[in-house]
Amino acid sequence: MRMNEEPSWISDLNDEELEFVKCFILSSGSIKKLASIYSTSYPTIRKQLDKLIQKIRVGERKENDKIIRLIHQLEKEGKIDQEIAETVVTEYGKSLNCLITE
Repeated sequence: MRMNEEPSWISDLNDEELEFVKCFILSSGSIKKLASIYSTSYPTIRKQLDKLIQKIRVGERKENDKIIRLIHQLEKEGKIDQEIAETVVTEYGKSLNCLITE
């Protein structure tokens, strides 16, 4: 990864999740401090953090997935068109998102 490139897992996070990560870092990783900031309980913050961890892991799995790399390679070689490649990758990505539990 180049210094000016944003890791893909960051672009997968919405604004609320990015703010949560920022507050987590600024609170030195203290879930107790974060619970105080959000005026909620420790278990609620722990659950939010666990969900973010899952989301990041799924994102990394998608990024390193052999099937997704194969689809991109087939597109690059001209064996399938871009629209088909994007559709397959998007639908496959949705199936991986099902791994994120509430």
